[in-house]
Amino acid sequence: MAYVITDTCTKDEHCIEACPVNCIHPTKDEGGFADVPQLYVNPTDCIDCGACIPVCPTNSIYPIEELPATQRAFIEKNAEYYN
Repeated sequence: MAYVITDTCTKDEHCIEACPVNCIHPTKDEGGFADVPQLYVNPTDCIDCGACIPVCPTNSIYPIEELPATQRAFIEKNAEYYN
């Protein structure tokens, strides 16, 4: 996993639009969008390009190595969404 999205995510989909490999879900067109509190990065499909980070208006996306210690639980939460 290269990037992690945290709970400050507003699901505005700017990151989805910027991602060249469509690894951030769910989108508004997918079932369950309204039911999840945030968006999630697919750890298998992410190519570590970083395109999502500068477009996030809430600074909710972190490279995993820069994730604050208080936000470490989001590593598992992002991975669990895809399991």
